[in-house]
Amino acid sequence: MDLHDICKSLAAEPTAAAELAAMLPAAVPGQWRDLAAALIGDRQQNQMASEGARLRDRAGRVLGICGGQGAGKSSLAAGVVAAAERLGQRAVSLSLDDFYLTKTQRTDLARQVHPLLATRGVPGTHDVALCIRTIEALLVPGNHQIPRFDKGRDDRQSRDKWDAVAGPFDLVVLEGWCVGAPPQPLGALSAPCNELESSTDPQGVWRGYVNDCLRSDYQALWRMVDELIFLAVPGMDAVLRWRGHQELERPSELRMASAQIAEFVAHYERLTRWMLAEMPAIAHLTGVLDDSHNLVELRQRR
Repeated sequence: MDLHDICKSLAAEPTAAAELAAMLPAAVPGQWRDLAAALIGDRQQNQMASEGARLRDRAGRVLGICGGQGAGKSSLAAGVVAAAERLGQRAVSLSLDDFYLTKTQRTDLARQVHPLLATRGVPGTHDVALCIRTIEALLVPGNHQIPRFDKGRDDRQSRDKWDAVAGPFDLVVLEGWCVGAPPQPLGALSAPCNELESSTDPQGVWRGYVNDCLRSDYQALWRMVDELIFLAVPGMDAVLRWRGHQELERPSELRMASAQIAEFVAHYERLTRWMLAEMPAIAHLTGVLDDSHNLVELRQRR
């Protein structure tokens, strides 16, 4: 989709969006720059997003961005923040990845519940309460800190390395692969979805725990989101390939081998497939990606 098609799908004003897109950082890929400009620059979209915030009795709003690994969530989030700032708003982006439980906490979970919980990623491996507190803090005046997670060390950074910011922010963007995801019905948990589940979770303990967490704590976090964008990947093959591309951006000594990437992505497969089926009816806006990572369609929830 080009900017004209994006604006047509969103009923956005193309001239204003084009002017705003031209001011955004070149580091933001073209389609995400265009989409961010159309989203933020369009009066109707801003009014709709602000309405949810007013219903929650707060001035700032929260935008969620979800989708499979490598879909472009962080790139779109960066574009949205840059577009909002160009229009004079104070905006900040949070990654759900920065709220993973510490390595020690996940090790304890692995011992007490199931060994697969040592691997970060699925619901149950995030500090949801910390994420909620952080978002709440960013929407009010004061000096605040944003946690950071070191994926190389597979552990949360010490507090002295967290980002210091001053609130309040008009817009908080929360991006993460499972943001907004609903729990699966219990019947859907009975059969393993891949070899990882068959060999390491034959009784469904891990996937049951993940689903229970998604049904409880995470829903309180999702309710903070005023507007949700879902980036729909074309399938797990694309996720695996795009995750491999991401790995090449890391220092060579920290990169996972192909087999490690496949095993890591397998942890996400169940919910990724579930979200592809369910999220278009939940998200306010769904962006459909093709196998070459192009944005080919935008669907607004009716």
